Amino acid sequence: MTLPRAKITITIDQELLARVRLAVEAGHARSVSAYLEHAVAGQLAAEDDFEAMLAESLAATGGPLSDEERAAARRILSGEAA
Repeated sequence: MTLPRAKITITIDQELLARVRLAVEAGHARSVSAYLEHAVAGQLAAEDDFEAMLAESLAATGGPLSDEERAAARRILSGEAA
């Protein structure tokens, strides 16, 4: 059974879109929409994995992170902090 789809409009950097289109032409996805859907699914899975890892770490160390600690961890994991 196919899940229902929603049509949206997005704005994306032209160079990124060109690379996505090349990937589609190379057979890495059946369409631009499929490529972007896969990318979004991957991002959401990564966020879920992070939350699970964080919950496990908190259980092992005995307490929740402060808002400041959580923000620092997200910066590190996203590559914003060196």
